Amino acid sequence: MDEELHALTERLRAEAEGVPAYERLMATENPDDLGAVLTGPGQPLWAREAAAFRLGLAGDRRAFEALVLLLNHRDPQRGASAAYALARLGDPRTGRAAAALATNELRVAYALHPVRLLVELRAVEAVPALITTLRRRLRPHDPYRTVALACVEGLGTLGDARARPVLDEALAHPALAEAAVHALARIPGRH
Repeated sequence: MDEELHALTERLRAEAEGVPAYERLMATENPDDLGAVLTGPGQPLWAREAAAFRLGLAGDRRAFEALVLLLNHRDPQRGASAAYALARLGDPRTGRAAAALATNELRVAYALHPVRLLVELRAVEAVPALITTLRRRLRPHDPYRTVALACVEGLGTLGDARARPVLDEALAHPALAEAAVHALARIPGRH
């Protein structure tokens, strides 16, 4: 069993508190049964997450909307699971959705997984979204250093020259300086 699926299975088993519907949901191989959980009224969050995750891993695009909602969830484990499934879903809308979530100032506290997903996908939206998000994090006393650090590291991974100016600005921030040095070193053509 996939490590991420195993972690999700154990976490959701605890949330489901032993209800028989949990075992049936995790045992079904029928994608239509999983799809029905996503659209059915009154389904608990653990059931929707399990169905979306499994459909996402199977490449079934019915999971897209539910996974995007979970990607920006306040529970970091849900965000991480959604990012994992979205990376494997193969839906062309994923980059645009992750960029919208990463740059949404009202939800910046939950932007870590969208930022990381953009980097993993190497989406065309990744560099502009990470630059925008990082620039906003460079304000004095910004509390979202984890998001800023993920942006710096992601921009280094992507190695795009458009990131140089914002990475140069990040050098002035002690919590980001070392990562910014490494990120800048990964951008080709630096003199």
